[in-house]
Amino acid sequence: MNEKKWVVYLLRCSDNSLYCGVSNNLKNRLTEHNSGKGAKYTRSRRPVEVVGVSPEMTKSEALQLERRIKTLPADKKLSKLSRAGDRMTIATDLKAMTKPLRQITCGKN
Repeated sequence: MNEKKWVVYLLRCSDNSLYCGVSNNLKNRLTEHNSGKGAKYTRSRRPVEVVGVSPEMTKSEALQLERRIKTLPADKKLSKLSRAGDRMTIATDLKAMTKPLRQITCGKN
């Protein structure tokens, strides 16, 4: 069984702040954040958009990376996430996914 299915993601909130989290299903987690059912921090800062995603890793590795990222100042968070592995998926790769989610969730406020 492949245990490397967790990712660390970084969101840009509507107030321009950053939120870092971990998930094994980023699409569903993004839907939760934008519908107000995600983290308490993002509930009042919707809509959110993905600005960075780490490569897949184990849950333990993802939680460790998340903890390290959360201790950094905002301007260093993206560079830390990009050094997390050989490959980094940026928001442009996920725009096709986030736009429909934002349209769905914004209509249900």
